[in-house]
Amino acid sequence: MNPEADRFRSHPHRTLAALAIPTVISLVAEPVAGIADTAFIARLGTSPLAALGVATTLLSGVIWVFNFLGIGTQTEVARAFGSGDPRRARTLLSTALWLAALLGTGLGALAWSFLAEVVAWMGARGEVALGAIEYLEIRLLGVPAVLLTFVGFGALRGLQDMRTPLWISLSISAVNIALDPLLIFGAGPIPAFGIAGAAWATTLTQWIAAAWALAASTRRLGLTASFEGHQVRTLFVVGRDMVIRTGSLLLFLVLATRAATEIGSEAGAAHQGIRQIWMLGAQLLDAYAYAAQSLIGYFLGAGALATARRVAGVACVWALATGIVLALLMLGLEPGVEFLLVPASAVAVFGPAWLVAALCQPLNALSFATDGIHFGTADYAYLRNAMIAATAAGAISLAAIDRSSGDALTYVWFATALWILIRSVAGVVRIWPGLGHAPLREPPEGSASQSPDPTALERPEQGDDPQSREHGRPD
Repeated sequence: MNPEADRFRSHPHRTLAALAIPTVISLVAEPVAGIADTAFIARLGTSPLAALGVATTLLSGVIWVFNFLGIGTQTEVARAFGSGDPRRARTLLSTALWLAALLGTGLGALAWSFLAEVVAWMGARGEVALGAIEYLEIRLLGVPAVLLTFVGFGALRGLQDMRTPLWISLSISAVNIALDPLLIFGAGPIPAFGIAGAAWATTLTQWIAAAWALAASTRRLGLTASFEGHQVRTLFVVGRDMVIRTGSLLLFLVLATRAATEIGSEAGAAHQGIRQIWMLGAQLLDAYAYAAQSLIGYFLGAGALATARRVAGVACVWALATGIVLALLMLGLEPGVEFLLVPASAVAVFGPAWLVAALCQPLNALSFATDGIHFGTADYAYLRNAMIAATAAGAISLAAIDRSSGDALTYVWFATALWILIRSVAGVVRIWPGLGHAPLREPPEGSASQSPDPTALERPEQGDDPQSREHGRPD
């Protein structure tokens, strides 16, 4: 039995916190580096800052669509770990690394060909468009490294090793922040590269992270040249649903940034500042998702449904409390964020939109926590459908906004709040009471068998009944 998971039975809150806190720090490290980029680029003016907002939104769209590699690896490694099958975990890691290398290389090359068109589609013109293209041309060189890091981190977190990703993330973010002023503004013999300097700093550190994550994950699980066809299919089935789900998520974020950019460069710059802090909060809240995903995957692999349900409850309580605290912090820190990230010309449109972004954080917390819970159950199709519904409603709301209104940016964030609300409600009702074919639905009283999960991609090889395996264990 895994000591961390076994500890959850007697100390659930302490165990979740022990897994979530290192994950919080590792997840926050990357957006902190993004905030540093924003703060440095803001000193160059509104056009470079708006260009950074367009470029990072598009790049997130390119990369996050493929985060199924990390999610699928984490869930399947956790289930293999729970069922005591290290060989299955090793072959899954090897397969995922090859897919990440191939997809990352092809993705970067393909995206390069359409930069001008997609930047124009985002509403960027003139200096904003040129700056966004310059930034993206450099950052695309790091796409394979990001996908490889997804897989390495997924494998480590599936093993409930949250500390190694922590040290990697902290180290590379510190290097990124140190390189930013040198490459953006220049120093001594180093010329000022402007927005391109921020891109080079990030790309270099992404390759360092990839090498480190690969070394750590393969040291724990090993590598093999033998691949099993069903594991390739597992990742592609995960990919099918997750590409649609993540694509829908990113479509909304892109549409929101596009709407802000179309309102004007001031709104685009203010939106970039709010978006950076929102992303920081999202990474903080995602820590509960990663912890819940690993624990739930482990306990389902071990056949312990009741304990998996308990993980879901504890994760949602912690996430909701953290969301409330985050909302209060955002309200109190508004002047500091305004000073650091928002050019003077954009201050007037910043405040009301910031208020909406702050107040929706408790709902945002539930949406992220329930995402992680459903990742752990491999309930990918349900997450896909819920995200499609939320994005459709959000997109309609964005389209209805009058771009000439003085409150247009605030309405963009009201549309974002609606998008978050739909996701959080859908995530909760799948667990309580258990909408549809819910993998975590509580079996009828007196039932000796667990309800089958129709979305599960791969089951541990077990000869005994899952419920009977858990019978008699104290929760």
